[in-house]
Amino acid sequence: MTRNFMQRIYCDNAATSFPKPPQVLKAMVNYAENIGASAGRGAYAEARQSAVVIRTCRERLNTFFNGENPDHFIFTLNCSDALNMVIHGLLKSGDHAICIAMDHNSILRPLNELTSRGIISHTRVAVQARTGLVNPADIRAALTPRTRLIAIGQGSNVTGSVQHIHEIGKIAGAAGVPFLVDAAQTAGHIPIDVQAQGIDFLACPGHKGLLGPLGTGVLYIRPGMENQLRTIREGGTGSVSERDAQPEFMPDRFEPGSHNAIGIAGLSEAVQWLLDQGINTLAAHQRAMCEAFIAGVTGVPGLEYFGPQAVTDRVGVFSVRIAGVDPLVLANELEEQFGILTRPGLHCAPAAHQTIGTDQPVTLGGIAGTTRLSFGAFNTSEQIKTVVAALATLAARQAERQSSQSRSRALPAHV
Repeated sequence: MTRNFMQRIYCDNAATSFPKPPQVLKAMVNYAENIGASAGRGAYAEARQSAVVIRTCRERLNTFFNGENPDHFIFTLNCSDALNMVIHGLLKSGDHAICIAMDHNSILRPLNELTSRGIISHTRVAVQARTGLVNPADIRAALTPRTRLIAIGQGSNVTGSVQHIHEIGKIAGAAGVPFLVDAAQTAGHIPIDVQAQGIDFLACPGHKGLLGPLGTGVLYIRPGMENQLRTIREGGTGSVSERDAQPEFMPDRFEPGSHNAIGIAGLSEAVQWLLDQGINTLAAHQRAMCEAFIAGVTGVPGLEYFGPQAVTDRVGVFSVRIAGVDPLVLANELEEQFGILTRPGLHCAPAAHQTIGTDQPVTLGGIAGTTRLSFGAFNTSEQIKTVVAALATLAARQAERQSSQSRSRALPAHV
């Protein structure tokens, strides 16, 4: 079925951003039509050109995140892949790790897997139920002599809560504990400075706020930390092929196999678009959307949104509920009646929903969780107005249904 996306409002940027800057597709088409080669697998011009595409993307990422060396930006399958590379590559028998209750399954599941096998132990630090924010002092209190990793999702994909990673980075640095930041919901939306914020490992998806294509991801490894990180897969790199051991130098050490060069070509142009716009401009746009949404939905009877109730400490990810309405039903009504695209459910973050009290179904036979709206670089103020009006309309209809049901129950029975 063909959809007319010009008449639809995309509010699922927390899953993947849409649309992309036009130069992203142009770069991918150019790669497919005019380059096509695998970097490091030939001496001919196209193979060298492919290597330039990949190198350029590393340099742009290094500038965007204020890294120390472009070669320390590793290309991965996605953000989950990058997180697994650190969690499985760093932790060993007897180690202890720290995460928080708002973390995504991409942190929780690898830690739980290692814990269930008796390899490590880990502490899941509680957060404030209302805001979804962790008190950095509670991170410090969770440290043990065996703590080997602090892994934190900077922005919640459920509530939009943004953790104070600068403070947590200081705690990790003072304790000499490696600090891993999951920037799935923040990269491309708010400024991230890996040096200033004490980040040892930064994991990002290419396809969300960075505005690149699906199937791309990035792991930044602070220089020196690569010596503490085991490889979790090995293979051909096109370098030192005479050896049957994985190269020790960066970035080849962590990039076996041919690159997703066509995806990296698109990601490179997406990052350049972000650099051209300026992260402060994009962050201001994000704040303006949050302000408009919060102002519009506050006080609507029966409508609730979770996480920080103001624009501070958040990005444009909002989980909402209308009293008595199943999250899936609400998502379907938003699409079918208003052309608004959202995501219902638990969002791969069950601990976050447990924290905010939305881990149980709203209705008998319904689904747990919330209906999530998430805004990106290409959402407009007019779209936010439409979204707010749609939610208010649906909340009013539900209130009327409930009122009618109450009146019906109150009527005397006729003989």
